[in-house]
Amino acid sequence: MIEGALSGLAAGGLYAVLGVCLALMARLVRVVNFAQAATGMFGAFCAVWLVTQAGLPIWLAALIGILVAGLLSAAIGWIAATWLSEASVTTRSAMTVGPLLLLVALSFILFGNKPQPFTPIIAGPAFSFGGVVISQVALWTVGMSLLVAVGAYLVLTKTMIGTQMRALSERPTTAELLGIRSRPLSISVWFATGVVSAIVIVIVAPSQSNDATSLSMLIVPAAAAALLGGFRRLDLAVVGGLVLGMLSGLVAQIQEVVYVRNFIPFLFIVVLLLWTQRKEVWDAAR
Repeated sequence: MIEGALSGLAAGGLYAVLGVCLALMARLVRVVNFAQAATGMFGAFCAVWLVTQAGLPIWLAALIGILVAGLLSAAIGWIAATWLSEASVTTRSAMTVGPLLLLVALSFILFGNKPQPFTPIIAGPAFSFGGVVISQVALWTVGMSLLVAVGAYLVLTKTMIGTQMRALSERPTTAELLGIRSRPLSISVWFATGVVSAIVIVIVAPSQSNDATSLSMLIVPAAAAALLGGFRRLDLAVVGGLVLGMLSGLVAQIQEVVYVRNFIPFLFIVVLLLWTQRKEVWDAAR
């Protein structure tokens, strides 16, 4: 049982990193970015193409792919900041479904619809815990989720840029009247989260289902992780991602319920939504 749970740490770290990115986006630029994983997927696929077709070293191809993902995310952010700056969170979030579908379709056209031959950047065991081997990938993804969450918290609370970002998210009109440039800051958040998403996908993709649809749909468990913190708490997004990954790993070890594994994020979301609405439901029942 413990071995099954720990085997899900790599996926849990991936969910946690993407969940933190979603929480940052919702908190700072008022959008749930459904294209978060898709931009990372496309950048990772570009890296694979540069290795297999252009013959570039894996480290250089990975850097270019990560940059492509960041620029794609920044382009989506520029659209949102330019034409949807006054739109509601619902409208801005719905807009990101378009880039999600576009990037999946474009990846089919450019790279085909089969899993890509990712070259592992990080591989092998890291250490053993109670007889269970913890992989390097799991160690890196969990560490990265903690690093991103703590780093984002420090930037937001200890730096002038963080103060400006919080002002824009909480009092956008007042912040703009005070001379804070909203568009560059907003686009920088999109770019940074796109880069982080691509990095973690490049690390984890060799050990996961790595076709375009599967990688893009990582947005579902990521959203479930972010939902635990109400799309605001970065620490709870990390906890949610790790719990989801460990639950998936545990269920995968039980033959009788192995098919439930793919539904765990959806069940997680439903339970959280019902829990957050419990007061309204109870008041109505009275």
